[in-house]
Amino acid sequence: MILYLIRHGETASNRDGLGLGRGDVPLTDAGLQQAAALGARLAGEPLDRVLVSPLRRARRTAALIVGERGIPVEVRDELIELDVGETEGLSFPVIRERYGDFLAHWQDDDSATVRMPGGESLDDVARRIAPLVDEIPAWPDAAVAIVSHNFVLRLMLCRLLGVPAQRFRATPLGLASLTTVILERGRVSIRALNDRCHLETA
Repeated sequence: MILYLIRHGETASNRDGLGLGRGDVPLTDAGLQQAAALGARLAGEPLDRVLVSPLRRARRTAALIVGERGIPVEVRDELIELDVGETEGLSFPVIRERYGDFLAHWQDDDSATVRMPGGESLDDVARRIAPLVDEIPAWPDAAVAIVSHNFVLRLMLCRLLGVPAQRFRATPLGLASLTTVILERGRVSIRALNDRCHLETA
């Protein structure tokens, strides 16, 4: 099967460098163009199912990818982004000033266990998405898109590849990026990682 892992397009929080987790912010005009470019990129590719986070930036991205194809879009609560707690909406300088101890631990090798101030840890998210990720190899031979968020998608890749959650930094995923994973006979291979070529004309 083919698995497309897709990060949503730009929001104002992404553009302005603000903390963003569960905040339900919309796409910017640029984000809408990015999502439309993703749709154009995938227009000629097989696509049977689309799973999406409940947050509207992901749902809008998914809608623009699906277009007129009539593919069912399934909202899955476990695909919601990491709860960043008290850092939601804050700039990095403010986070550094208020939560310096947290940031120091966030850079450590055990960063997956560090809980965001008032929010979740990466391990929390990894446990949340584990049942869904473990379903994937058993799905019928199909092409499935998962439209979600930065940390969720990175942690999905970690689990698919059998590496610990603290290795999430090895898989950078930009806004409106497309990562293509092939699952065949129990093997997982990455065909494309963080592909954003479609944005060159967006």
